[in-house]
Amino acid sequence: MNRVRRLLLRVVAGTAVGALAGLAVAQSAPPATAASSSAVTVSGRGEFGTMKFTVSQTSHLTSQAITVSWTGGTPTTFAGTQFNTDFVQIMQCWGDDDGTVPSNPGPPRTQCQYGASPTTDRTSWPGNDYDDTRKVFYSADPTNYGQDNRYGAANPNAPGEVPFKSVDGTTVTTNTQNNPFFNRNTTNEVDFARTGAGGTGTEYFEVQTANEAPHLGCGLPVKTNGVTKPRDCWLVIVPQGHLDLDGKPYADHSQVNAGSPVSSTNWQNRVAIPLHFNSVGTNCALGAKERPTTGSELAADAMTSWQAALCPAGKVYSYTEQGEPDARGRLGNDGSSGLAFTTRALGADASSAAPPDTTTYAPVALSGAVIGFTIERRPKAGAPDSVTKLAGTKVESIRLTPRLVAKLLTESYRNSPWGAVVGSTVAKKYGWARNNPAGLASDPEFIALNPEFAYLSVAETPATDTDLMTSLGHSDTAHDLWQWIWADKEARQFLAGVPDDDGMRVNPYYSTNADLNPTGAAFDPSNLDEYPKSDPWCTIPPGSGATLQQCMTDFHPYVDDMHAGALHTRRTDILWKSSWDPLASPPAFKSPGPQLVGSRFVITVTDAASAARYGLQTAQLRNAAGTFVAPTTDSLTAAAKSAAGKTVAEITPAGATAKGAYPLAQLVYAAARPAKLTADARRDYAALLRYAAGNGQLSGADPGRLPAGYAPLPQQLRARALQVAGTLEHYKGGSADDGSGSSAGSGGSGTGPGGSTGSGSSGGGATDGGTGTPSAGASTSPSPQASYGGGKAVQTTAAGNTPADPANPLRYAVPVGAALGAVAGAGAPFAGGGRLRLPLRIPLPGGRTVTLVPDTLPERLRKLLPPGRG
Repeated sequence: MNRVRRLLLRVVAGTAVGALAGLAVAQSAPPATAASSSAVTVSGRGEFGTMKFTVSQTSHLTSQAITVSWTGGTPTTFAGTQFNTDFVQIMQCWGDDDGTVPSNPGPPRTQCQYGASPTTDRTSWPGNDYDDTRKVFYSADPTNYGQDNRYGAANPNAPGEVPFKSVDGTTVTTNTQNNPFFNRNTTNEVDFARTGAGGTGTEYFEVQTANEAPHLGCGLPVKTNGVTKPRDCWLVIVPQGHLDLDGKPYADHSQVNAGSPVSSTNWQNRVAIPLHFNSVGTNCALGAKERPTTGSELAADAMTSWQAALCPAGKVYSYTEQGEPDARGRLGNDGSSGLAFTTRALGADASSAAPPDTTTYAPVALSGAVIGFTIERRPKAGAPDSVTKLAGTKVESIRLTPRLVAKLLTESYRNSPWGAVVGSTVAKKYGWARNNPAGLASDPEFIALNPEFAYLSVAETPATDTDLMTSLGHSDTAHDLWQWIWADKEARQFLAGVPDDDGMRVNPYYSTNADLNPTGAAFDPSNLDEYPKSDPWCTIPPGSGATLQQCMTDFHPYVDDMHAGALHTRRTDILWKSSWDPLASPPAFKSPGPQLVGSRFVITVTDAASAARYGLQTAQLRNAAGTFVAPTTDSLTAAAKSAAGKTVAEITPAGATAKGAYPLAQLVYAAARPAKLTADARRDYAALLRYAAGNGQLSGADPGRLPAGYAPLPQQLRARALQVAGTLEHYKGGSADDGSGSSAGSGGSGTGPGGSTGSGSSGGGATDGGTGTPSAGASTSPSPQASYGGGKAVQTTAAGNTPADPANPLRYAVPVGAALGAVAGAGAPFAGGGRLRLPLRIPLPGGRTVTLVPDTLPERLRKLLPPGRG
């Protein structure tokens, strides 16, 4: 009997040891990649029975773009420039099934966000004022397309409107184009999606949560039968056909016949697909202590997702987006501020030095900067049939060199200083622009790399192909982009004033040759970490009829951050207020809204995660090996192998010499100063690092996973992060003496395993050793109850101010009290996955707002503002 007991004891002990060993291995082993898809394919009905519609993602949705594609259609025809027959319309709706189509449940048509097309300036708009609005003709027994059996006047020839009902019950019955809920700048409706020659089509659709469209309420927690879950919504597709009002094939192509998609006749053919959202709102326990994190936007989407998995485990982390140089400066000055995300070590900036005490650096994310774009093919007259049949379709890829990107960033194309060259008239000091290409699409260097553009044209405005949409403030992304340009011989020569092979010259305000630069000082991009707009050009825009001048920051506005750049590029809203309104009080410029379908052209500098989130196409960039490489998991991983440095291993464009390495890849580190933190704070930050290095590297759309746009960290870097977590938690130097996180001595020598280099290594001045032992109670697995707000997308209205809009005199001087109050008031949402984005707009009495910007503008940019605007 005793032998049996001893045997059982050994079995139990062995099982326990094996389980513990397995747990230890699991902590450091690379998790498998999640392979899940929520794509849905649905067939059309009636005359559209041969069509099949596929939606790329229908679950775990947040503010993002999804792909809607179709096959089996009839090619679109036009009446002049207007869409005539056989096109597709797409919208987002809320509500329960209305029971009208048992075989395909869907929402009531009154609860769909649609009908916000322009009410004025419709000269070149491709709609007929019915197919792009909620207007309908009334017929008690409609058999004609575009007519309705309920809404409208008693007179059959009088138009009516299909009401819009908000999720709060408010109903708009008249003047629905000017409803208080959504407008042309904020709606996500797709009025016109083209079916190509092969009967196929593709459109990118911006899904909106309750943050962006509160009147739809998608993702808000609702209780049904005692169960609380995020509110589902609908994607509704309405195909427009080629039948006339009498049901016979439409023959008159001189005018458009299509009616509103929400008319009862067209609604009979609608296809509805349920959309399932991640929860929007506060998902962490109220009153829980938050651990602040701040810094790199490259960590934003990952951190937002990770928060959702850690909250149910009792770990609450706020995240505040901040330019990396500013985040490093704050952490270096006040280590009690928490944990900062950065791609470079403290002290890397010329204006600051590394603190004397220990700083730990844990690699947590691998991503990078991208050139994202939305470009549609606009064939020139006489283009070959192979090109014309692709008219209106999206360009999927372009190739860019450092010199081409330098041309865009330096405002060197002829139409960039808008109005400086008009026909044969050239403004004083702008002779350099006379013979330069109008924009990127007509640049011989660009066409040589992208031959199809020889047959394509661009509707030239100063912010289409003449400039990159960039964000305001200092960032490591801007630093890396300029480093990529500066490492290229052709680009350096161009900036110095040497014309390219076709005679194009740099805008002299950006010349690195002081003798050519009108300021008398050389432009120096070698350590630049922002996107300056150095040209002081101002003018009344030609042909506008305006009485006020606009300047380069008006023609080429900044965006808040890279996420906003991606969103506005998806919407093709260049933010330039180009339409003069003489009837306004006082007269002013206003936004014309997004670009017209079929000829859209917007490019931006953004991050890979934001580009993936909004479905942007991304450019292939030429790397140090001379290869054009797109930002993919493999190319980001290849670049990470080149990371080197004494303190924090950085990926540099010049050092990423592998043939398949993406040149603008970046490693993101979580940096902390343990001597400035309490033991509880160090323990909580260690739990975050362990999650980030574990299940946080599992790719997928589920809350807690690694979002698209990131490459999972190589195993060596995950092991490094676990080591740093152990070092941070078990730090033995001096530490803060109370729970507030206040400083209590420097502690530590500030020297680690110095001199190490290679993938993810951190040495001299950094600590990266440790046991990597998980802290008690810290969860490294996402909870099935985790929720994910997904961040609040930027909302733009025609009256809204952008970071580049100098109309508000408070733009660069905000009261400190208002700033502190705004930040304190905005802190709560971050427990639920929100992203604090600067500039932050604070409403004031009387309908005015105050804008907090990430940084004051550079001195040279403030000097360029017209009198009274600075």
